[in-house]
Amino acid sequence: MKKLYLSLLILGAMTLAQLQAQTRYYHQVFSGVNVTSNVPYGQNTTVLAYPTLINQPLIMDVYQPIGDTATARPVVLYLHTGNFLPFKGPDGSVGFNGACGGTLRDSSVIEACTRLAKMGYVACAVDYRLGWNPLAQSDVERRYGIINAAYRGIQDVRTCIRYFRRSVAEQNNPWKVDTDRITIWGQGTGGYLTLNCNSLDNYFKIPLASGGKFLWDHDQNPGTPPVPMVVPQVNGDIYGTTVGVIPGTTDTLSRINHFGYSSEHHLAINMAGAMADSAWVDPGQKPLISFHVPYDNLSPYDEGLVTVPGTNLQVVKVQGSYAIQQMQEAMGNNGKFIDNVPPLALEAEAAARTTSTPVYQVPVYNSDKWQDPTPGLYPFIKPFLTQTPIIVPSTTAPWEWSGPVPNNPTCNTDKSKALAYLDTVFQFVAPRACFALGIQSCINAIVSAKEPLAENINLSVAPNPATDEMRISSPEGETILGIEVYGAMGQVVNTIRNINSDNYTLRSSDYTKGTYYLKVSFKQGFVGKVVMFE
Repeated sequence: MKKLYLSLLILGAMTLAQLQAQTRYYHQVFSGVNVTSNVPYGQNTTVLAYPTLINQPLIMDVYQPIGDTATARPVVLYLHTGNFLPFKGPDGSVGFNGACGGTLRDSSVIEACTRLAKMGYVACAVDYRLGWNPLAQSDVERRYGIINAAYRGIQDVRTCIRYFRRSVAEQNNPWKVDTDRITIWGQGTGGYLTLNCNSLDNYFKIPLASGGKFLWDHDQNPGTPPVPMVVPQVNGDIYGTTVGVIPGTTDTLSRINHFGYSSEHHLAINMAGAMADSAWVDPGQKPLISFHVPYDNLSPYDEGLVTVPGTNLQVVKVQGSYAIQQMQEAMGNNGKFIDNVPPLALEAEAAARTTSTPVYQVPVYNSDKWQDPTPGLYPFIKPFLTQTPIIVPSTTAPWEWSGPVPNNPTCNTDKSKALAYLDTVFQFVAPRACFALGIQSCINAIVSAKEPLAENINLSVAPNPATDEMRISSPEGETILGIEVYGAMGQVVNTIRNINSDNYTLRSSDYTKGTYYLKVSFKQGFVGKVVMFE
């Protein structure tokens, strides 16, 4: 019995040592998660019962690691799929929205939020308003419906961001979050919200969208100009911080929540979403990570028409993950993520890539690199399921699983396969998120895998933030050998060698405004510092 007890003690010590060797935000370091359900983050008007407009509570489930003592944790807002329609129909049957899921408690949402909380994040499965008519007779009506549904969703995501900032300022930060490190992460329809939240920073981008696709010739009179399908006076502003009222009525389409707080986020993650218009992407927008099945027949990987699931009805031309990531990276919004993860040979991918007689039809794109991973894009190549008279992917969301959904053969019911894809997603996201959010302890761990960390050197960096010059000083006798300056995305923006002094000055004129990571090398190893130029 004593030998057994001693063995258990040794095993426990090994487990603790292994746990301590793991890095928060890079690995799962907590074993348990606490979930607080149905947390209200605001309220706004739903059109699901139109013409009756109902004030709907906006809710989320909040996932937190059990036993965590940290008081300022990055927060992830996780947005579910569902085509902006309820998953359950009026009779309670599933698949009403044509998707394999569509709630904040989808299996994949629960799994992703649980993993994030175990990594040390505060993860929130966020619900948002639904409602539009995908079966409208004209394409104009369908375009009108989808842009309005997306607009309401964008308002709700930004409302949730402001909720947390208000809770920090007015309620003594009950969720123990760091509102300087907010990530929005969406899958499927949630990916649409993520992409559009990341780029819709000016209302006029909507009426000025390419081809006038969000303009409406309401009176069919060639002598009068078309009107925008979204109007702030009617729909509220792009943040959901003004009231919107239907003309000639008292019906309110937008209500104000948490006015006076910022709606800013710091990282966006998209899984199979698309953007309403690629012209919305501008330099200086937040970094973006995307995952997509290139042969997605519902949400285009490059550019194409959104199709209503289960029909041949098309809605609007949009740009998907490939097109948007190319623009993001060309504009410098992503930089070059450090430690770029190579393609992972999952079984399904290997089958699709190596078959001598492909069962899918390869579309023609402008680039022969369209299916290759890039610093911020990971494409999942999936085999196709042949159906007469069309060919569709076996699934366009391989990270999801569900129970059987009537009349939808693309729904995956194999949890183990979905988890394999989520493994890849998290391996790809984890190091990039550490750099994008400027989490120094996590970045230190990533960089120290290649060079030891000099933990006993007390390095001084001042002023920080700096507007002109930043002086880096080490204790006497500790010679600075060199400095590498990384951008917020993990790209090396400057390498300074042969310093051989105990101080060095960085000048803001050599850098654009923003957050940087300094890797300051000594004989014993390196010291890392997150700094900012204003």
